[in-house]
Amino acid sequence: MSKTGQRGGWGGFGGWLRRLFGRRPPLPEHLRTGRWGEDVAVRHLRRKGYELLGRNVRFGARRELDAVMREKATDTLVFVEVRTRRDESAGRPVESIGAAKRRVIGRAAWRYLEELREKPAHFRFDVVEVVGLPDGGEPVVRHLENVFGLPEGMRVPW
Repeated sequence: MSKTGQRGGWGGFGGWLRRLFGRRPPLPEHLRTGRWGEDVAVRHLRRKGYELLGRNVRFGARRELDAVMREKATDTLVFVEVRTRRDESAGRPVESIGAAKRRVIGRAAWRYLEELREKPAHFRFDVVEVVGLPDGGEPVVRHLENVFGLPEGMRVPW
């Protein structure tokens, strides 16, 4: 793994882009908006008393956890999926999390749990909806607790 957390680092095509721009290439707008949404969600949860344990935790190319947090009041490990949308014309952001995405998140969480030395007594999967744009004023933020569980057939690794 490289400094960027991905294979290949900035050699090859990425190195060419870095030489062209003199720095890392700019992120596409949808990725900048997604990163902004994650920042908003983490700040929101911290204000509610959650502790950030990790962000964009990866297990392979497709298995990523947007945020891993601990709810201090109940000592619960929380896997957070953040969904950012400019508006709700196509429905609520949480509705975009289908069965396939829940399986991907579940597998990543399972790997995370498997690697922990101290196993948590409780864990859950939360979703934070962020509706708005980075330059569009105050976003609407909704924290939905315990939205789904581990995928069918998957058991806690202890």
